[in-house]
Amino acid sequence: MTRHLSQFPESLYYSLLSESSQPPTQEPKPDPASLVFGKQFSDHMLTIYWSEKEGWKVPQIKPFQNLSLHPATSALHYSIELFEGMKAFRGVDNHIRLFRPNLNMERMHRTADRSCLPLFDKVELLECIRKLVEVDQEWVPYSLDASLYIRPTYIGIEPSLGVSRASQALLFCIVGPVGPYFTTGAFSPVSLLADPSYVRAWRGGVGAYKMGGNYGPTISVQNEAIKQGCQQVLWLYGEQEEITEVGTMNLFIYWTNEGGERELLTPPLDGIILPGVTRQSLLDLAREWGEFKVTERTMGMKELLGALHSGKITEVFGAGTACVVCPVGSLLYKGKTYQIPTMQNGPDLAKRFHKELTDMQVSRSALMLALTL
Repeated sequence: MTRHLSQFPESLYYSLLSESSQPPTQEPKPDPASLVFGKQFSDHMLTIYWSEKEGWKVPQIKPFQNLSLHPATSALHYSIELFEGMKAFRGVDNHIRLFRPNLNMERMHRTADRSCLPLFDKVELLECIRKLVEVDQEWVPYSLDASLYIRPTYIGIEPSLGVSRASQALLFCIVGPVGPYFTTGAFSPVSLLADPSYVRAWRGGVGAYKMGGNYGPTISVQNEAIKQGCQQVLWLYGEQEEITEVGTMNLFIYWTNEGGERELLTPPLDGIILPGVTRQSLLDLAREWGEFKVTERTMGMKELLGALHSGKITEVFGAGTACVVCPVGSLLYKGKTYQIPTMQNGPDLAKRFHKELTDMQVSRSALMLALTL
């Protein structure tokens, strides 16, 4: 096999097996009922170094540890970095599965290209991640209400203050058990702040890529939402105040449209929003059911508020890897709170989506291209 720049060394699988054959450390596993999001981590991590001179070095699975970085590391100064978010689930049959990880690899590859980080072989990286989860499989909670969160991260480690493409990079992955993303619980409604004075992303920018630079600047707006009694931010864009995303989620609106049709609407992939794996899964399910119209198009605040006023809105909910499906209960816009009747309507569709996806994830129903360990 010819080794291309995007491929890891041919000794990849031998390295993973030999590294993982070391006696695993035995950190105590937390009670699944007490888990919060992103606070606990497993015993091991994956690291893969790259340099312009040598290409990819041999991937290593090793004990979880701190990274040693040069103070001039480009990722620290210029945000030359990206990440992914995916989950592994322990099924009712006790098998462990990753849900649609190929979509995460595709998105990570696109983001690496946009970040001028070296490209990688998507199949080989997924095999590295699969092996890491296999090594730390006891960290996958024995619970249908918790999962193992997987965080692949890719950073430029060029030790230089020049603003340029990195000639050195590090791809690493850490994993840890997680419970519900929101403190309100697994399926409680959240309240949203919609303030047109703040913008998350814009056309021609990088809003469609999973870069840390898209998330850090949102923290102050998130804090402002909390000050105003809301839990998340509904991001608006442009003069028409187009609805885009909700915090770290894609947004869905289930309503009766102007033509009197039942319709599931979500903003389009026009460069502003992230192409979420859960978003794609809900669209795939809805189109497979064929019970209502499914549309990807923009909707402005004026149209949304008009539909709320006329009683056409049935449910509004967010969707993402961290939360799966999350109902929206209210919206604060220009000092006025608008109640959204999501919970009064079941919410039948949001709950159905949530059940379908979680059943797939724990193998209670047919799977959407899951990877089984």
